[in-house]
Amino acid sequence: MPKLLHTGQVIIDLVMAVDKLPQAGGDVLAQSASFEAGGGFNVMAAAQRNGLSVVYLGRHGTGRFGDLAREAMRVEGIQIGIAHRAERDTGLCVAITDASAERSFVSYIGAEGELTAEDLASVSVEAGDYAYVSGYSLLHVGKAQALVDWVLALPGEVNVVFDPGPLVNSPDAPLMQALLPRIDLWTSNAVEALRFTGASDIAGALDRLVEHLPAKVLMVVRDGPQGCWINQGSERQHVPGFKVDAVDSNGAGDAHAGVFVAGLAQGLTAFDAARRANAAAALAVTRWGPATSPRTAEVDALISRNFSA
Repeated sequence: MPKLLHTGQVIIDLVMAVDKLPQAGGDVLAQSASFEAGGGFNVMAAAQRNGLSVVYLGRHGTGRFGDLAREAMRVEGIQIGIAHRAERDTGLCVAITDASAERSFVSYIGAEGELTAEDLASVSVEAGDYAYVSGYSLLHVGKAQALVDWVLALPGEVNVVFDPGPLVNSPDAPLMQALLPRIDLWTSNAVEALRFTGASDIAGALDRLVEHLPAKVLMVVRDGPQGCWINQGSERQHVPGFKVDAVDSNGAGDAHAGVFVAGLAQGLTAFDAARRANAAAALAVTRWGPATSPRTAEVDALISRNFSA
């Protein structure tokens, strides 16, 4: 059975719910606040909860936040690939969700922003594995070059998954140019795809992504409640979403990505994996917090309720 090797960043989210964000210099009272593992943890938890073994191939810190990150991964059954702790603590993200279910972030990078070639070489990689690369990682000078070099040296039988995230907005950066030819699976939301390509709609973004990515690449672009689009070669399909009452969009895209990769690893078609991912994302937005991906049985139940005869 393949495994997911996640090379992104596990950080700690300070999750707060407010009616609305304050104006500059203002103040508001939050209805709730809690510390939760977040960042790359969300994708890994989603995949692990849906039957795919996961290894975290990133740094973790010394201190209260590093302890929280390791405990969260232990509870989920996620293997920590790099055994030793960094000297500094794990980073922190303030994640604020307003009454519209939209979220805003302010992040501080800690130990997870560093990675060496020796770190990466310490974890075994096998044919069929999925190596997950986050666009955030390309922005960290303490890990970006080592990570890209490692990805480019992986055997062709290893599937490289790329999630650009909200901060990678162009294909033109040197590291991005080096990575593009090695990507097997692109996963992003619509806003990220439009920003990256400069297109005005999802169809245009998919057309332009084809120009930058290998011919065989599988592309998944999420379209919020409408579901997602999948594209591979000349085949393009819309996969409808599921109607739910959203309370918090934090972590929904991560749930989608993790469940989609888990489906592919278990031999599902891209369409069936995308439908499961849509169901997982729909359930995730009905819950507060970052790592709200459902488990396999919950995804099965939602699909059954919507598609039973």
